[in-house]
Amino acid sequence: MLCPLNLISKPLITSKFNAINQEANNSFINKAIEKTGPSVVTIDTQKYVKKRNFSADSPQFLDPSFERFFGLNPPYNNQPRIEQSQGSGFIFGDGLVMTNAHVVNGSDQVIVGLVNGKKFKGKLIGQDLFTDLAVLKIEGEGPWPKAKLGDSTKVKVGDWAIAVGNPFGLENTVTLGIISNLKRNVTQLGIYDKKLELIQTDAAINPGNSGGPLLNSSGEVIGINTLIRSGPGAGLSFAIPINKAKEIADQLIKNGKVIHPMIGISLIDENNFSTSENKVKVSYVVPNSPAEKSGIMISDIIIKVGNKDIETASDVVSEITKNGIDKQITILIKRRTRFISLQVLPTDITNLQNL
Repeated sequence: MLCPLNLISKPLITSKFNAINQEANNSFINKAIEKTGPSVVTIDTQKYVKKRNFSADSPQFLDPSFERFFGLNPPYNNQPRIEQSQGSGFIFGDGLVMTNAHVVNGSDQVIVGLVNGKKFKGKLIGQDLFTDLAVLKIEGEGPWPKAKLGDSTKVKVGDWAIAVGNPFGLENTVTLGIISNLKRNVTQLGIYDKKLELIQTDAAINPGNSGGPLLNSSGEVIGINTLIRSGPGAGLSFAIPINKAKEIADQLIKNGKVIHPMIGISLIDENNFSTSENKVKVSYVVPNSPAEKSGIMISDIIIKVGNKDIETASDVVSEITKNGIDKQITILIKRRTRFISLQVLPTDITNLQNL
């Protein structure tokens, strides 16, 4: 009686065991990479530079013994040379690649390498240094593997984060972590020439990862890896939310540039820990800017922009961005004990930089 039972039970147990093993082997990371991995590309750039160690009339060159002693070779040092660097990116459209602007900025030649080893020339469609985003067009015939873009507004702290890229030139490297913060303002990182709110993660991102995708557990792109916070015990990496990246990419494809509405003020969040209230105070006003022309002054408290009650500095930036340029927006401020309503006409940031 035991023999038939053993014969019957053995294949059932083995089948179940194999199924469990198969499920364990096919983790969500495997599935995510299988879905999006082929769309991740290597971006090799070349820049032709001419470097002069000393000026042509430098006194060092007048003394041959000085040149022999230090092994200097002026003609060689003044020869043009090729500066090479590498980054990452991903295909999101018909031959269109999204990456960081700092990966391709100033390059004379861009080569896009696919996972299958094929390499193609890349043409710069447009770049926006203010948000550190760029779009390339692969010069070749498809079809191309495309990444599936997710929705960064649905990302939550604690979600899985998978970073894919080519750190230190090591192609197709995958690291895993979690989302540790949302809407991290770059000014908190000491960066004042950009206006970005970034996704913070502890997934390892290193030089060469720049421009590569940050994926969720389903293999959808939720961000573009752009920045790391180095130092002992830091372990912090930052990505541009994909929803913001899509907006920028659309403008670059249509117009080759991006409009950034600004009024010319710097803001600080002042927290009152006893009341848990936050005030948004003007810390600087650009001379001759729309803000100064409208009457905004340092130390003014921003109460409302348009119809939006202001709680954080990012609220101000968001409302002015939505308003656009060449269209007035109403800003309610508090100056000491007075409330003042002002009409401000935003302008593009490039106009502010030229003031």
